[in-house]
Amino acid sequence: MSAQGMDNLLNKSLLFDFYGELLNGYQKEIYEDYTFNDLSLAELGEQHNITRQAVFNIIKRCDKKLSDYEEKLHLVEKFLEIREMAREILDISDNDRIKELAEKITDIY
Repeated sequence: MSAQGMDNLLNKSLLFDFYGELLNGYQKEIYEDYTFNDLSLAELGEQHNITRQAVFNIIKRCDKKLSDYEEKLHLVEKFLEIREMAREILDISDNDRIKELAEKITDIY
């Protein structure tokens, strides 16, 4: 997989982690199987007794919904900023207690 493909998958993964529960169960299952379990449109269409085009449309709508949530709430953006700040603190700190706390933050994030 290319670096751009990995970045895209990472972005989708973060959006799904933060907002996936806001999709309905059917959307969530199809999106997860296609994006993370590598099932094809044909396989999913067969499983759910719908066309490949219907599966494609569901995935595109889910991508749009997840992106719209991020556009409004900025939770992924804030998460990435906090993680980066914790890493910077960890890199520059000489204080063991501060390092310990920064490591805990980076472990969480």
